[in-house]
Amino acid sequence: MLVTLDHVVIAVRDLNAATVVQTRLLGRRPSWRGVHPAYGTANTLFRLENLYVELLAPHGSGSFGGLLAEWLERQGAGLFALAFGTPDAAATANELRLRGLSAPEPAEGSGTESTTGIERRWRNVFLPQAETRGVTLFAIEHRSAPDLLPHAAPVEEAASAISGCDHVVVRTSDAERSADLYGRQLGLRLALDQSFPGWGMRLVFFRIGGVTVELAAPLAGADREAADRLWGISYRTADVEAARRRIVREGFDVSEVRSGRKPGTRVCTVGGEPSGVATLLITHD
Repeated sequence: MLVTLDHVVIAVRDLNAATVVQTRLLGRRPSWRGVHPAYGTANTLFRLENLYVELLAPHGSGSFGGLLAEWLERQGAGLFALAFGTPDAAATANELRLRGLSAPEPAEGSGTESTTGIERRWRNVFLPQAETRGVTLFAIEHRSAPDLLPHAAPVEEAASAISGCDHVVVRTSDAERSADLYGRQLGLRLALDQSFPGWGMRLVFFRIGGVTVELAAPLAGADREAADRLWGISYRTADVEAARRRIVREGFDVSEVRSGRKPGTRVCTVGGEPSGVATLLITHD
């Protein structure tokens, strides 16, 4: 049904400024800068090894751009949506309905690259936020050749650039209900469900296409009716020390490299939540 985490969407107000920040953070040049005239949005895409990062901003007229502007007014820039890849949007919509979600029929979509005029096409199945605990989730079936979206070229040596996404973090107040959504209804594979009293947290990991979707829930004191929130991204890099040195030169506040919670990993935290996203860099030894 769903086979990959196809891309993550970061909502921003100023697309040009956010593109500069993301280029400096990832150490990669954009793969695509385009517009969605029918949606009323514009975007910048960075294609990594296992997904692409989309910066999305209101642009022109369009109902979706208006909704995005309202979201930005309420919450500010930040992680806005998760898009799961599927080879067949119609079949996925049918299966999601069988699993209890009110999935609509696929909607056609397209975007045009601003400098070349190249068009990419896709089909989306957006899930109602009332059934996704407030998070924007959708399935996407690409209808264009993959090479129309090239890999984002490194600015410097490849070892210091971001290579891919390791995991995305969803903050939830109700781990049981959220785990049922991502596991039973969306069909993601459960990889870990463990409580950590010392941190006061329960972590539930789901795997899809080599990426982890992490649910982070407090063990006590949470309002279980509160909506979930997309919160952070952990980016993979071949050499976390080299990546840290590059990002520090770019003016970011970055922690020292330390051992990660998972054995055999080294991590560092990027301060200031670039574009409203809590950001971690990770290397697997």
